[in-house]
Amino acid sequence: QGRLLESGGGSVQAGGSLKLSCNVYPNYYMGWFRQAPGKEREGVATITLDGKTTYSESVEGRFTISKDNAKNTLYLQMNSLKPEDTGMYYCAADRYFFTAIARASDLELWGQGTLVIVSS
Repeated sequence: QGRLLESGGGSVQAGGSLKLSCNVYPNYYMGWFRQAPGKEREGVATITLDGKTTYSESVEGRFTISKDNAKNTLYLQMNSLKPEDTGMYYCAADRYFFTAIARASDLELWGQGTLVIVSS
């Protein structure tokens, strides 16, 4: 089974920024999900092989997903962070296209998560 690894989580004040990273799984569509305590895992952002992106309504305009194929790295730039953004963030990959409303259970590969804490 393939393995993904996230990094870049941390603790910040509301309004701050963080940038998450994940290794790219070759020829797979990729995205970011998050899970708050007691909540279901939800989609945050996705990116296709040719760079088309989708976002959840809750993060659109604040978060940016990008991919650097030369460095084999997926990024999630998170700006204007809010306390409700707190949670475990996961990198995900699948051989088929998916959007930010995809069900987490449908996706093939996952990292172990990186924790993001936003305090008010």
